[in-house]
Amino acid sequence: MIAALTPRERVSLALRELYQTYGYRQYRMSKFEEYDLYARNRNFLTDDHILTFSDLNGKLMALKPDVTLSVIKNTRSESGTRKLWYTENVYRVPRHADSFQEIVQTGLECIGHVDLYTMGEVLMLAARSLETVGKDYVLCLSHMGILTGVLRSGGVPEERAGELLTAVGEKNLHTLRALCGEAGVPPETAELLSRLCALDGPAAETLPELLALSLPAESRAAAEELSDICGLLPVFGEYQVALDLSVIDDTDYYNGLLFRGFVAGAARPVLSGGRYDHLLHRMGRSGSAVGFAVYLSELERLLTESRDCDADTLLVYGPEDDPAAVAAAARAAAEQGSVRVQLRGEGGAIGRRRIGPDGREAE
Repeated sequence: MIAALTPRERVSLALRELYQTYGYRQYRMSKFEEYDLYARNRNFLTDDHILTFSDLNGKLMALKPDVTLSVIKNTRSESGTRKLWYTENVYRVPRHADSFQEIVQTGLECIGHVDLYTMGEVLMLAARSLETVGKDYVLCLSHMGILTGVLRSGGVPEERAGELLTAVGEKNLHTLRALCGEAGVPPETAELLSRLCALDGPAAETLPELLALSLPAESRAAAEELSDICGLLPVFGEYQVALDLSVIDDTDYYNGLLFRGFVAGAARPVLSGGRYDHLLHRMGRSGSAVGFAVYLSELERLLTESRDCDADTLLVYGPEDDPAAVAAAARAAAEQGSVRVQLRGEGGAIGRRRIGPDGREAE
């Protein structure tokens, strides 16, 4: 049965088994939600386009462009921590695309009490998710508190902070320095932002560099938390982890740990996640939350098998052959592997071996 699955289906099954191993329960949801849920949280979405339709009662509905919003909305506030995994389809316009696409994603959400261990566990599961897809991967880590702490300590106006964060996210040092000059950012703050923007490399090497910088108290606390989380990973195993502070997101929704995953051969990130306490609170929920999504659709080309055969055995029969003999031969071949049965003269199909109903090699 496993051999009959497509590569993407095998990855999806492996991820499901991985998440269930650590006690995450499957969460299923509707394909659509009330449009108002997404209208109130447009800045959280990766794309501003939303497919809508009117329900029979006249209510405006939307095909799901995001999973996390639906999980928060549809899970009751209850004691304890909810650990959930899902495989769902979302409908949105990906970056650099000009039309809606149905995107398959698998991920997990941990909602309730999020401590150091929980963040380490989620980060480990993200790394192992990437490892399931391909051995040549990297999980890039960041922490929102590092940059926001520097901006606050430098007295950067809130209306200018977003521009500076965008420049860091684009690793555009020239624009970052120009914006600092326009906003009247103190020289020492501008220099620190530039150094943080350029900090990028294996976590084991770059974390000591980060901690050696003269950071304001808020940023130092964030950097030390990130270091502590990374310190847990070797207990779980060896993973390919890098530090990259250009991994940022909207401060209205995200706080703390952020990460993105890349796999060789995929043009865009195939995994993204982080801590989103702010989103939880905006939606009237208490506690903390962290999670990530693996974009299986981004892996379509990467996981596509180049098949040189349609089946292990190509069983070729003619009009003169007894159908019962053909059926018996097909059954025998299927017990040894895959088989395609085809009338002689029909082209297009290829098997690793070609036989007739008598089991002998066919021409």
